[in-house]
Amino acid sequence: MTRASIENLLDATRLAGLITTEGGRILAKVSCLDAKRTAYRGSLVELEKEGGDRQILPLTRGSSSIGAVAAAEDGTTFFTAKRVGEDGEEAEDAQLWGLPVRGEARELAARPGGFGSLAVAGGHLIAELEVHSQAADETEHARLSAERTKAKVSAALHAGFPSRYWDHDLGPTRPVAALPEDLARAEATAPAGAPESAEDAGADAAAADAAADEPRAQVLHFRHLEMPAGRLLSWTVDRSGTRALVSMQDSRGELLAVPDLYLLDLVGAQPPRLLRAATAELEFSPGEFSPDGTRALIGRERTWTAEASLASTPELLDLATGESAPVWPELDHWVSPVWLDENTLVATSDDQGRGSVWIGAPTDPAPRRLAGGPGQDLAFSSASIADGQIIAAASGIAVAPHPVRIDPATGEVTALPNPADAVAPVGSLTEVSATAEDGTALRAWLRLPEGEGPHPLVVFAHGGPWGSWNAWTYRWNPNPFVDAGYAVLLPDPAISTGYGQAMIDRGQHELGGAPYTDIMALTDATIARTDIDAERTAFAGGSYGGYMANWVAGHTGDRFRCIITHASLWDTATMGATTDNSGWERPMRTQNPQYNPKEHVREIVAPMLVIHGDKDYRVPIAQGHALWYDLHEFSATPRDAEGRTRHRYLYFPDEGHWILGRGNAQVWYETFLGFLDEHVRGEAWERPATLG
Repeated sequence: MTRASIENLLDATRLAGLITTEGGRILAKVSCLDAKRTAYRGSLVELEKEGGDRQILPLTRGSSSIGAVAAAEDGTTFFTAKRVGEDGEEAEDAQLWGLPVRGEARELAARPGGFGSLAVAGGHLIAELEVHSQAADETEHARLSAERTKAKVSAALHAGFPSRYWDHDLGPTRPVAALPEDLARAEATAPAGAPESAEDAGADAAAADAAADEPRAQVLHFRHLEMPAGRLLSWTVDRSGTRALVSMQDSRGELLAVPDLYLLDLVGAQPPRLLRAATAELEFSPGEFSPDGTRALIGRERTWTAEASLASTPELLDLATGESAPVWPELDHWVSPVWLDENTLVATSDDQGRGSVWIGAPTDPAPRRLAGGPGQDLAFSSASIADGQIIAAASGIAVAPHPVRIDPATGEVTALPNPADAVAPVGSLTEVSATAEDGTALRAWLRLPEGEGPHPLVVFAHGGPWGSWNAWTYRWNPNPFVDAGYAVLLPDPAISTGYGQAMIDRGQHELGGAPYTDIMALTDATIARTDIDAERTAFAGGSYGGYMANWVAGHTGDRFRCIITHASLWDTATMGATTDNSGWERPMRTQNPQYNPKEHVREIVAPMLVIHGDKDYRVPIAQGHALWYDLHEFSATPRDAEGRTRHRYLYFPDEGHWILGRGNAQVWYETFLGFLDEHVRGEAWERPATLG
């Protein structure tokens, strides 16, 4: 049943995001397989209110995948999508579409570079655009982009850091915020029609455009806002649509790629106003404006340095005076609150391997827990407010994401109609506890197969390192492993979130210290169970979890029968100069001599499966290549009967930090499980023909 379990997981329709309006609209982005069942496409539905209930109303259909979405209170929906052309291929750049309450979607604008994030507030549509670095307006952007394309130039000349981000290259454009010159005209020209589902490709308009030789007429013409120096990272807009908080990443002096916080005037002529400048120790990010627009929530982050751990605290900023004060200073969890009303904030957080929803006044020392917390198994994310109710996505280790409504008075959690598939869990879920070397209480989730066992065990180390095994994931999902007969341990060691700042502080300056010994303590407690086979165990992890897998490989000999390491940090000293993360190298200088996995390659005995994507710019492919070479040249792993390595390298030339393609994801699970079967169970594995 393992292959079926993988396919059930990967073929499921997924909840990809929630968009709400204060007046009560709730939209959901869903991701499902395309017609060829080889890739995922995004579509849009509305959880429409009929009487006291919500019903699922499809808003888009067709083969074009939905990108950014913004919902207006009057029922108009703006979204980006790549239109399918005459050649049957999607356009290279996403166009902007407008969908009225009744009728079909209409293309409002198309431009080189497409459209990024969208927002609607106070009758204004705000869009993020990638603009040619020398262009002052959209006309120049189109001309300069065309010249670059005609000359077949792909090079980018950089003056700042980074030059790439996660899985895509930066430059030669810069992101700017922009507004249409006349949004009202766009709404007036959106055609009326029959009250049926809108067509995301705008078939009638597309047919007319295909027949025309001239460029398509633009319904909206965008003007660029004056932007501060640096690269736009994130932004929020007030409810009147007249001001925005923006985070601009810049390098100056000894500071490398740090975000400064500005206030932008969207409709007037006031220049950007610097609210908070980043320092070597502090960074700031934009949060929600208060309903009356006089205050704003901002994120205050103490950066990770050689002397301090990462810490996050929301602040309430008075926009008139520029003064700010901490929000909920006695709450020992990382939160990003949103406004329920002028005097009440709501936030979600990780909490003891689950999640909690918090509520309180901005001036309260700490909020009260409204929902979630110990005693249940759900985590909550993407909290927003619609018609006075809290809307969020809920999920758990064995529960796929689904939309819920949370009553702010009672905390009652009510499931909303789910446009995604509820993937049936496999086996059972329980918890394991242990005590760390310093006396800290530790816990982990344990997924168990059917039957009494004893079951072979695979330990999953989470990434981050700031994170928690408390929610559903499609990438490291235990279902296929449990279905194959493996127990899966999901430990939350030092640096895990949801356990207070002290848990972060315990391990951030010893990446291979307390987090490693915590995981081993939880593993020891697990293999002491009668339903676990202590002699048949494996270890696996991705990103920071991949670092941990490499560290475990060099420190546990043959305790684990095999180790799987994905997108992993191998040489922490060279990692800092090649990653897109400007915050890595400096704090690691003092840790490298003691906690670099590369230095222990000669102690590696267990066979390793190395997995890496070439487009991974966070943990660059050089880390995977170096690990693969060092395993051949220096590891102590016994070779097979023919003298060849027992290590394996699963390489994805077109994937990044995460394996997102449908076919590649299946091969990832199948190869992972095959490597486990071969080394943990001693079973022969037949590699999929799709691997070549």
